[in-house]
Amino acid sequence: MKFTKMHGCGNDYIYIDCTKENIKDEKAAAKFLSDRHFGIGGDGIILIKKGTNADFEMVMYNPDGSRGAMCGNGIRCVAKYVYDNKLTDKTSISIESMGAVKYIDITVENGKAVSARVDMGKPVLDAKLIPVICAGERAINEKVNVGGREFTMTCVSMGNPHAVMFIDESPKDFDLNYYGALFESNTGIFPDRVNAEFARVIDRKNIEMRVYERGTGETLACGTGTCATVVAAVLNGLVDNDVTVHLLGGDLDISWSGNEEESVFMSGPATYVFTGDIDI
Repeated sequence: MKFTKMHGCGNDYIYIDCTKENIKDEKAAAKFLSDRHFGIGGDGIILIKKGTNADFEMVMYNPDGSRGAMCGNGIRCVAKYVYDNKLTDKTSISIESMGAVKYIDITVENGKAVSARVDMGKPVLDAKLIPVICAGERAINEKVNVGGREFTMTCVSMGNPHAVMFIDESPKDFDLNYYGALFESNTGIFPDRVNAEFARVIDRKNIEMRVYERGTGETLACGTGTCATVVAAVLNGLVDNDVTVHLLGGDLDISWSGNEEESVFMSGPATYVFTGDIDI
């Protein structure tokens, strides 16, 4: 089976062109291929298929075999793959994932896609739809005690659930593995588990953030989590509408008007690593 390794800001996935390849057990393949010791290694696998309601479909799996609803870094890499491999000659395309369609504008240099701007859709703030169990209809700047520490969290869905915590210290100095795991698995608050972001506002246009993703653990970047973090920061009056988020793997630019009926836009790179063959 042929595969391609790509990453967006260090958020690395194994991409398989399922217009040409057939995988019988996708969950098992995700577990095997994602393993950094015995497989190829990655934050998961993304299968590229022909779209039903869009130009293409991306099917994302986490390393534990669970299905992911959306990946902002992954969708940019899918856009790069289909353009660079001549599955399309369009620079504005649509990609669906678990029924949700996103629209992407591709930036091309010297005949190759180098970055993309994605319409990530409207943020979901309704607690029942995220889902998160809280006192009111929304969880905005809500106090929560996890692991013996009190946090203020704002919860947002960008196609998958996110809990954003703003902290005083630099995220680089924060014990992410400890607190992130406690948030992710706290089904008393998050019935479907959660992606946990821990962020510090640098100024009105810059945020630094680390993320602990459900089914994966820490990743170097998370596109939907970056969008959720900016939404949370705007809702709490901490930043302007155009923000650069500094992640361990690189920077993403996020724009949101603050209007809940308008989309969040994410811009960032998509990088090819290598292509190979593996028996599975």
